[in-house]
Amino acid sequence: MSDSKKSEVQRDSLSPLERIGTNAPDDRIKSSDLTKHGHPSLFQDDVPKNNGNEFLQFRSSFNTSNTTGANGGSNGPNNAPFDQQRIPPNYTDHLQVKDSYLTGRSLLYFTSIFVSLGVFLFGYDQGVMSGIITGPYFKLYFNNPSAATIGTMVSILEIGALVSSLMVSSIGEKFGRRFTIKYGSLIFIIGGLIQTVSWRMGCLVFGRIISGVGVGLLSTIVPIYQSEISPPHNRGKLACIEFTGNIIGYASSVWVDYACSYIKSNTSWRLPLFIQCVMGLLLFLGSFVIVETPRWLLNHDHDIEGLVVIADLHSDGDVLDSKSHEEYRLIKEAVLISRLEGEKKSLRFAFKRYRTRMLIAMSSQMFAQLNGINVISYYAPLVFEQAGWVGREALLMTGINAIIYTLSTVLPWKLVDKWGRKPILLSGALVMGTALLSISISLWANISATPRLVVIFVIIFNAFFGYSWGPIPWLYPVEIAPSTVRSAMASASTATNWLFNWLVGIMTPILQEKIHWRMYLIHTLSCYLSAWVVLKVYPETAGLRLEDMDSVFDDRSSTFSFHSGASVDMEQQSHHVNQGNDIAPSTRSRKSMQSLSQSVFGKDEITPPTLAQVLKWKDEKIDKKPLKKIMRRGSETVSLIYNKVRNLAGTNPSDQIEYGAVSNSQPVDDETPSS
Repeated sequence: MSDSKKSEVQRDSLSPLERIGTNAPDDRIKSSDLTKHGHPSLFQDDVPKNNGNEFLQFRSSFNTSNTTGANGGSNGPNNAPFDQQRIPPNYTDHLQVKDSYLTGRSLLYFTSIFVSLGVFLFGYDQGVMSGIITGPYFKLYFNNPSAATIGTMVSILEIGALVSSLMVSSIGEKFGRRFTIKYGSLIFIIGGLIQTVSWRMGCLVFGRIISGVGVGLLSTIVPIYQSEISPPHNRGKLACIEFTGNIIGYASSVWVDYACSYIKSNTSWRLPLFIQCVMGLLLFLGSFVIVETPRWLLNHDHDIEGLVVIADLHSDGDVLDSKSHEEYRLIKEAVLISRLEGEKKSLRFAFKRYRTRMLIAMSSQMFAQLNGINVISYYAPLVFEQAGWVGREALLMTGINAIIYTLSTVLPWKLVDKWGRKPILLSGALVMGTALLSISISLWANISATPRLVVIFVIIFNAFFGYSWGPIPWLYPVEIAPSTVRSAMASASTATNWLFNWLVGIMTPILQEKIHWRMYLIHTLSCYLSAWVVLKVYPETAGLRLEDMDSVFDDRSSTFSFHSGASVDMEQQSHHVNQGNDIAPSTRSRKSMQSLSQSVFGKDEITPPTLAQVLKWKDEKIDKKPLKKIMRRGSETVSLIYNKVRNLAGTNPSDQIEYGAVSNSQPVDDETPSS
C-alpha cells in the first residue's frame, strides 16, 4: 500500500475534530461525521448555561494560527490533535459568530434589496411631480403657476441633492455608510412632510430642497454601499437590482398620481407627497439592522468586525473560512498600501492623483442626464399632451410607459456581468439616440399617427435607458474608484448627475415652449457622442475585484503599485465574465502583492483576527448591549422565517442542512431553554 493510501486510511480512522489537527487536504467536517462521532453543535439547545465557563476559558487561549491555514492545513507549530488544543468538545466545522443571522447569499440579496429603498425614494420623488403638476386642483391651489415656476419647483430638488452629494465625501468616510443611510432617510422624511402640508409655493419649494438633501445623501452612499458588499462576479447584477428599485419608485409614483387624479380635492396632490414619507420611514428603521461595509470597517481599523461582516457576506458566517481570510487580506493590504503612499481622502487629492478615473466617473453621470431621460421622467405627461394625449389619458400613457420601463431594468441583471459594461452602454446610447430622433421627426410631421408614434418611441427610449444608461453610471464610478477616495469620487460623480439633472429639469419646460420638436435633437446628439466616448475611453471592469482596478488604469505610484508589470490578463477576464466567475488578480499580480506585503508590512500586519479576538468582540459589542441583542433577535426571526419558507418550497440537500443548522442554533450565553 502506498504512503498516500496509508495516510487516507489513518485519517479516516480519526474523529472529525482530530482531523483538523492533521495536514490532510480536506479537514472540513460534514454534519454526518459529527453525528457519527457524537460531537454536538456549538450553539445546540441542550448546552446548559453553567457549562459556559469551559467555553469562556477556551476563548482566551485559542489562536487560529495554530490550527488551520488559508488552505485548510496545519499552519502553526502545534500539530497536536485539534481536541487537545483547548478546543471545546462542542466545536464544529462552522463557527457562525452572530448565531442565526441571515448569511451568505441570503444576507447579500436581502441587504441589497432593502437598501434599494434609498434609490426607490429618489425614483419616487422624480416621478411624483410629473403627475401632480398637471392636476387641476394643484393648478388651482397655486394659482396656475407659470412654466418657469414649475421648472424651478421641480428642479430645485437637484440643488439640495447637489450640495449634500458633495458633503457625502466627508460624512460617509468619517461616520460610515450605514450612518449616512440612516440620517439621509430621516432628512428625506422631514422634507416630504413639509411638502405634504405646503400652503404656498415657497413652502413647497423649501420642502423640495430638504428632500433633495436627503436624496443626495442616499443616491451617493447607496451605490458605494452596494459595491463594497458585493462579490466581483455579481457586483453588476446587484447594482442593476438597486436601479430597478429606483425605477419601481418612479413607476409607483406615476400610478399613485393616476389613482389620486380621481380624488376631487387637494388630497389628490397631498397624498402622493405623503406616501414617500412612509417609504422613507421604512428605510430609516432598517438602517439600524443592516451591516456596515467591510471595506469601510477595515479602512478605519475595525478589523474584527470587518472580518465578521466578510464572513457573513461571503462564507455563510464562518469566520475560520479561508475565503473570508483571503478577502480580508486583499482589502487590508490595499488599505495599508494606500496609507504608505500618503493618500488623502479629499476631492482635491482624488482629482490630482486619479484625474482619468474622475473624469470618466463624472462623464458617465453627465451623459446619463444629457441623453434625455429627465425630459421623460419629469415631464412625460407634458410630452404626451404635446403629442395629442389630453388630461388623464396622458397620465395613463405615462403609467404604461413606466411599467415597460421597470421591466427593461430586469434584463441587465443577467447581461451586465456576462457581456460587460461597455457593450450595454454602446447599444443603449445608439438606440436611445435613434428613438429621440424619431420623436423629433414625428412631432415635426404632425400627422394623425403622431400621438401613437410618440408613445412608441418614448417607450423604446425608456426601455433602452433602463437597460443601459440607467444602472451602469451608478455602478461604474464607485467600482473604478480606489478605496481611499471612493467616497470622494462617488460624491463628484453624483454631484455631476445632480448638476445636469437640475440643468435639464429647469430648461425642459422652457425649451418645450420655445423650440418644440427641436429640443429632442439636442439629446439625440448627446446619445451619439456618449457612444463614441464609451468606445474610445471607457475600460471594461466586469468581473474584477475593486482592489484590482489599479491594474486597469495603472495610475498608482510606482513605489508600491503591485500591479505595475502585473496587470490583469484581459483574455482571462473576458473568459470569466462569460462564465460568471470570480476574477482573482493574475498570478504575477498576486505574487508581487504578497512579496510587497511581506517586505513592507511583515506577516502580522495582514493576519486576520484570531478566533479568540472575534469571540471577545462578540461578547463586548453584541451580547452585553440589550438594544443590539434585541435587534439581533429580530434579524434571527427573519432568518428562521426565510429558511423555513425556502425549506417548505423545496430545496437542495445543502440548503436543508443550512436550515437545520440555523433553526437549531442557540447562543451559549442565553438562558437555558425550557425542556
